[in-house]
Amino acid sequence: MTRILIGLTLICAATVAAAGDEGIVRKASAGSVTDTLDKLEQIVKSKGFTVFARIDHAAGAKKVGQSLRPTQLLIFGNPKVGTQLLTSEQRIGLDLPIRVVAWEDPYGKVWLAYNDPAYLADRHDVEDREKVVMKMTGALKKLTDAATSAK
Repeated sequence: MTRILIGLTLICAATVAAAGDEGIVRKASAGSVTDTLDKLEQIVKSKGFTVFARIDHAAGAKKVGQSLRPTQLLIFGNPKVGTQLLTSEQRIGLDLPIRVVAWEDPYGKVWLAYNDPAYLADRHDVEDREKVVMKMTGALKKLTDAATSAK
């Protein structure tokens, strides 16, 4: 009985830990935070995406006298694609354009993360744009794979 309770406790703890990452795609990066987002920014611009903003959270923290490991956010999109989702449900505008964050963890490892487009579509009840969601999913995978690779 004790083993069963311990097993159930471990399963519940693992489920709670994983729940925070629901809908988030996370990848390790071979480069620094700056290099990773520089690479991603260059790639998305070359593919015709619009870069709306790049935010350096660590620089912001420094301005207010606080320290933060390197953390940067890139906001970009393709209005031809995003507008199709918005015409289905304008609430998805809370999560569009796409945001990709890169950060350095306490061990010096760099990570990149973004919201899975299928998760966003489900979150905002977009049910009539499966092809668009699949296209976004594939594009984000390719873009972020290229940005996080050692090449």
